[in-house]
Amino acid sequence: MAKQGKKYKEAVEKVDRFKNYDPEEAIALAKELSYAKFDETVELHVRLGVDPRHADQQVRDVVVLPHGLGKTVRVLVFAQGEDAMKARDAGADFVADDDEMIKKIQDGWTEFDVAISTPSMMGKVGRLGRVLGPRGLMPNPKAGTVTSGDDLANVINETKAGRVEFRIDKTANLHVPIGKISFETGQLFDNMAALMGAVKKARPAAAKGAYIRRITLSSTMGPGIRIDVAKARAMEVNL
Repeated sequence: MAKQGKKYKEAVEKVDRFKNYDPEEAIALAKELSYAKFDETVELHVRLGVDPRHADQQVRDVVVLPHGLGKTVRVLVFAQGEDAMKARDAGADFVADDDEMIKKIQDGWTEFDVAISTPSMMGKVGRLGRVLGPRGLMPNPKAGTVTSGDDLANVINETKAGRVEFRIDKTANLHVPIGKISFETGQLFDNMAALMGAVKKARPAAAKGAYIRRITLSSTMGPGIRIDVAKARAMEVNL
């Protein structure tokens, strides 16, 4: 088990583990307790009342965070012809339009954060499942990362602006970044509100009982701070 440092222990002592904090209060506390020498990522961890073993209870969608993620997102697009030109014009960092680039990825190159593909390229992209799949980079229609035409440019622009995909893991939890610790409290609040709205809309029809069961906020190096579920469900973006 990793040894906990002095600064982490000091931060933990300032969190009431029996309290469910207001969203804004939790964000302010996370910022106060930040001690790392780098700009930590702030994540929201949401426990859902669904069974991931059933196909009709999967939770997967995307949300555009109003204030972005505070980092440069490198986008690779699998496209050819006119769509490849549109991808470059829209600001794609890399365009895989030939077998050479696909072979490069097949050999293990993954220096990009998001992969988008046109439908016509998915036959070739499918060969890269062993490389892209484990890293969460495989384009998927449900996540909006398989598209073409005018929508292609929109998806690229949204991705660079703060478009985030979320999906449950095997334990029915979501782990989603909502910005950097250097963001203002209001910016992190708006991003959290946008995410909570998207999570509520993504509720499967087959889900029974309480859908959102627990919410925890944490920074990269900081302790978890539990958030009042009812107040989180009522959040609205203040733009």
